[in-house]
Amino acid sequence: MARKTFFSFHYERDAWRAANVRNSGVLSDDDEFGFIDAAAWEKIERQGEAAIKRWIQEQLQNTTVTVVLIGAETASRDWVRYEIRESWKRGNAVIGLRIHGIKDQDSKTDAFGANPLDVVKFEDGTALSAVCKTYDWVADKGREGLGEWLEEAVQAREDMDEDKIIAEEAKKSFTRATVTGPSLIQNPPKPWAR
Repeated sequence: MARKTFFSFHYERDAWRAANVRNSGVLSDDDEFGFIDAAAWEKIERQGEAAIKRWIQEQLQNTTVTVVLIGAETASRDWVRYEIRESWKRGNAVIGLRIHGIKDQDSKTDAFGANPLDVVKFEDGTALSAVCKTYDWVADKGREGLGEWLEEAVQAREDMDEDKIIAEEAKKSFTRATVTGPSLIQNPPKPWAR
């Protein structure tokens, strides 16, 4: 069964790697959300925090799974953590997918980063990673496994205790310095087109 899937990642560092996952042919284009053109993002960003939150909410509509693409710095991104919390609140299944081993446009891999699912916690202090699995795109053969992983995540979420509530981060405004954009793609060329 096709799952409407939202992708959350650190754009500036991981756009190329995210595009590799997106263009892998595992999901149809209709089942992918969270990708945006750079010009469209700049327009939303100029409108401020409320516009960004509204865009994220619109992207999450009708999705059932959120895939957090984990690179070297993903866990430190405020908007990624926001997307994870909002995904869980709306009932999405959540999985982590390590992408540091995917080569970028310069044929380089990246450092292994902290898992943002360890950072986002339930009100009882339990990390989201305790109930949501994380996979490695390269080592776990993501092209072959992603569809199955999404189905397993949805089933696990349906079996989850509905009382598990995500703790809110300290109320702070996202400053211009930290707003680098959620889930953006600048239409990079396909890696195999070089």
